[in-house]
Amino acid sequence: MLALTRKVGQSIVIGEGIEITVVEVKGDQVKIAINAPKEIPVHRKEIYELIQAENREAACLPEGIKVEELLGLWQDKEKV
Repeated sequence: MLALTRKVGQSIVIGEGIEITVVEVKGDQVKIAINAPKEIPVHRKEIYELIQAENREAACLPEGIKVEELLGLWQDKEKV
């Protein structure tokens, strides 16, 4: 994990086209703005985990197996 210190108005860039800017610091809360391409989903972690759990349940997947892993296996199989 990389830990960075930023001030209000400062940003970090992740990969090609993802920029995170500190907008406000108020007490123990930090407000950030995320600028990312439309094709990259951005979720709060708790929402992302809920989506993953619902996807696993819908696909009847055991805990620990990620939907992305299965999609990768399926895509590799399609190439053969």
